Amino acid sequence: VQVEESGGGLVQPGGSLKLSCVGTAIALRVYSNYWYRQTPGNQRELVSYITSGGSTIYADSVKGRFTISRDSAKNIVYLQMNNLTPEDTAVYYCYVKDGFGAEFWGQGTQVTVAS
Repeated sequence: VQVEESGGGLVQPGGSLKLSCVGTAIALRVYSNYWYRQTPGNQRELVSYITSGGSTIYADSVKGRFTISRDSAKNIVYLQMNNLTPEDTAVYYCYVKDGFGAEFWGQGTQVTVAS
């Protein structure tokens, strides 16, 4: 079982990026799927999650700018990030916990917002 992120990169302030999290050997739609981010010296913070039923939650800092979604057929969870600011610069991680309590983190994808 693994989850793998992609889609990070360098973008100017005000720009957009779309992150993807692909699940292997785990049906992402069955569980809540999370996006976290981490900057050097800080703990990982929750950015957003989507439940198995499709409900979504966002951190206040990204509300109105980020959108989480899931394509169950492709087994991918997305994080659309708009109007990015330098404060969004971080490594973004995908996370899922299965029904047995096993936790799976991706390797992370770097997002850098700079002019």
